Amino acid sequence: MRIGLELGAFAWPGGPAAIGETVARFARVADEAGYVSLSTGDHVWQGFNAGGEHQPYLECFTTLAVLAANSRRCRISPVVAGVHFRHPAVLAKTITTLDLLSGGRAGVGLGVGWNADEATGSGIPFPSVATRFEMLDETLRILLAYWTGAEGTDKAFHGKHYQLDRVLGVPQSLTRPHPPILLGGGGEKTLRLVAKYADACNLYPTPEMPAQLARLREICAETGRDYDRIEKTCCLPFDVADGSGTGELLDTLHQLGEQGIQTVIGIVATADPVRQIELIGEKVLPSLSDDQ
Repeated sequence: MRIGLELGAFAWPGGPAAIGETVARFARVADEAGYVSLSTGDHVWQGFNAGGEHQPYLECFTTLAVLAANSRRCRISPVVAGVHFRHPAVLAKTITTLDLLSGGRAGVGLGVGWNADEATGSGIPFPSVATRFEMLDETLRILLAYWTGAEGTDKAFHGKHYQLDRVLGVPQSLTRPHPPILLGGGGEKTLRLVAKYADACNLYPTPEMPAQLARLREICAETGRDYDRIEKTCCLPFDVADGSGTGELLDTLHQLGEQGIQTVIGIVATADPVRQIELIGEKVLPSLSDDQ
């Protein structure tokens, strides 16, 4: 099993002035410890699960750029970007730039989003979930068109929600044929998009997860997609306190592995995120390596 990390909160000692150095240290420690990926979510307000909108939250891709600049091996990706926040052409350029500047380590995680309050409160349109799924499908098609050939297709794309006269992307990403695509969510529509377009799926470790993986396998069989070529990932909070919870975390990771999960993305939302990943790196990662 592989372990990635997601920065989920930014309320740290030292306040805003200390955030930059903490993010940089987080990336350096994670890279040296053997974690496989670094990510953050994509919001303009902090979510209710981490203290709500008056708690600090950083813009996703700026944060990913700092994580990339302070690491050398970890893959860098949003988990996951909301499809309603950016036009696909801007998203394609952003991910391509991140891939180039990181030496070919960028990925893209996408989803339909969930926080209507942050969007509408910030003046950002938040269409119905059905519309956002249509937008997601078109966005995936546009991204793949941008990452085709030497400069993209350089052709027009005329969809229901997006109109592009030229799908032109110069330079292209270093990662070929394209930065890996991860889709977040376990519903029927998302799983069908995973089978059609994605390199990875991201689920939550709920009682429904085994059934969601079974359904993805069925969809792959129906559509001719190789289920085994899709990376199965899931997110869960990482909080081992002073290290006393590492045994329980290791048990959870083994259980997830038995259910078919290949990569766990640990959401770190504690007051001392660097110490958290140091403890897990010391006490959990070596045991996982021994199992392989």
